[in-house]
Amino acid sequence: KLCEGILNILEKDTKTSCQVACLEALRILSRDKKVLVPVTTKRNMQILMKLAKLDTVEDPLERVSEFPVIVEALKCLCNIIFNSSIAQKLSLELNLAAMLCNLLQECKDRPLVDDIKCFDLRLLFLLSLLHTDIRTQLRQELQGVQVLTQALESSLSVRWTEEYKAAEDRDRPPLSLQETDCAIEALKALFNVTLDSWNVHSKNESHQFRYMAAILRHCLLTTGPTEEKTEELH
Repeated sequence: KLCEGILNILEKDTKTSCQVACLEALRILSRDKKVLVPVTTKRNMQILMKLAKLDTVEDPLERVSEFPVIVEALKCLCNIIFNSSIAQKLSLELNLAAMLCNLLQECKDRPLVDDIKCFDLRLLFLLSLLHTDIRTQLRQELQGVQVLTQALESSLSVRWTEEYKAAEDRDRPPLSLQETDCAIEALKALFNVTLDSWNVHSKNESHQFRYMAAILRHCLLTTGPTEEKTEELH
């Protein structure tokens, strides 16, 4: 009942501070699988997707003031999808992966979006891990390898000297914590999406995998903010 009450409030137009507080409470509650059973419905998923700006045809990142709401809504969706098989099935029906790819592309070259990007990537990782049909959809329909590779390239700030050769800068400072976390989530999602890709057929696929291999090499030469984060990145 508490979760339902929170979602009823979130469905209404309320202040940003109220939305963030409600989403933070829902995120904590959504760690409990028993609590999730009665609230994991199509309607409630759509409420959270709307707050995460996943269902809009307008610029989803137009208002910086809404960024905390987007981040918290994505965190809630991560918990719900991880803990609920019903939510995993609804994700396919609601075309969640396609919306996440669109939001990820909107994040490109935008300031202050690292947290949005990170939890978007984490949600794509969870979907590709927990639902084989979504993994296939990402690979075959949504250009998931390209989208995720570009997200990884952006997080690592790769500069190119040749088509498949990244610049090596020995004096480059370590990645920030946010950049490292985004890169790690992109790598995890890429692993899932390319898991069954041992047989490359097309010229475009061959290009994508050579491009990705060059970025992965660059990743191994990159350091994170701490020794532990560098190890996790590698």
